[in-house]
Amino acid sequence: MERIYLDYAATTPCDPQVLKAMEPYFTEKFGNPSSIHSFGQEAKKGIEDARQNLSDFLGAKPEEIVFTSGGTESNNFAIFGAASALEKKGNHIITSVIEHHAITEPCKALEKRGFSVTYVKVDKNGLVDPCDVKKAITDKTILISIMHANNEIGVIEPIAEIGKIAKERGIVLHTDAVQTVGHIPVNVNELSVDCLSLSAHKFYGPKGVGALYIRKGTRVNRFLLGGDQEKGRRASTHNVSGIVGMGKAIELAGDKMKEEADFQSGLRDKLIKGLTEKIDRSYLNGHPARRLPNNANISFEYIEGESILLNLDMLGIAASTGSACTSSSLEPSHVLLAIGLRPENAHGSVRLTLGRWTKQKDVDYVIEVLPGIVDKLRQMSPLYEKK
Repeated sequence: MERIYLDYAATTPCDPQVLKAMEPYFTEKFGNPSSIHSFGQEAKKGIEDARQNLSDFLGAKPEEIVFTSGGTESNNFAIFGAASALEKKGNHIITSVIEHHAITEPCKALEKRGFSVTYVKVDKNGLVDPCDVKKAITDKTILISIMHANNEIGVIEPIAEIGKIAKERGIVLHTDAVQTVGHIPVNVNELSVDCLSLSAHKFYGPKGVGALYIRKGTRVNRFLLGGDQEKGRRASTHNVSGIVGMGKAIELAGDKMKEEADFQSGLRDKLIKGLTEKIDRSYLNGHPARRLPNNANISFEYIEGESILLNLDMLGIAASTGSACTSSSLEPSHVLLAIGLRPENAHGSVRLTLGRWTKQKDVDYVIEVLPGIVDKLRQMSPLYEKK
């Protein structure tokens, strides 16, 4: 049975060219980049080349890129680092109700330490209103953290508009861009952000490596203590092969991005149209146009998304009900509840995300088999009455 992977938002396979670029740094160029001998210096060169690739993609300076273990660390680094650096100035943070748990959990931890956090709401399409952010600002506000695009419903937030507001008030703006970097244009100057998180495994790089962009002059305290790596901003021996892989992955992403986005958005629209037209009482979650090119999050009334996933998996199709980080939770998605879905409808949602190796026939197959799965499950549901 041929297997079809439609969970690219959870993770992407490592591109073969990325793996090839990484291989020498496991066995040949294996030195510690902090060492001054030739082994260390060739490893260091691999790191700095990757730093340059990332900064070129983001429109940043190389010295503004700090390598981390991934998106979660980058988000924690930004939240805790900015809060501790600026707490003498104020103790108020603004974020949104649909953020990833790597943002909301640090915010909750800071609330226990005496910080105040405002969680701005979103509209039915999942969009944050910049005016709501502006209204939430107080004289104690030190940090705003709003994600660039939502990991569950794929909605792209108006970060540039929020950035202008933050800049006018002299407030640090962080954005979680884990879902956008490598897939759509992300320029830190056009977005007016001071900090930006990214993760390599979301754009065909290896797992366990990411980065935090910190604009020069932005006060963010170091998160890990121990050594003086990353110019004293992040202790720990570098994951050299991972960083090199991320550098190659972002280089490839820059070359392929427009072509891939055009192709994937066409497949995405076909998938959404095909499923919502064939299956009654099904609908798209999130903004119909302002969304990532590869994301389709669809609710099916009267059934559970987990049941759909199991049936899809038996046919060789991999999908998800939302964030991979909360896949074991029995609670309905906080994102879907935030856009107004009832808990039972939130439970009946499936996220289908396309990627570099998704084919036209894959989408056609899902459109062919999913209506039958939904119908079968509805016939078993005591809540469903066919009209």
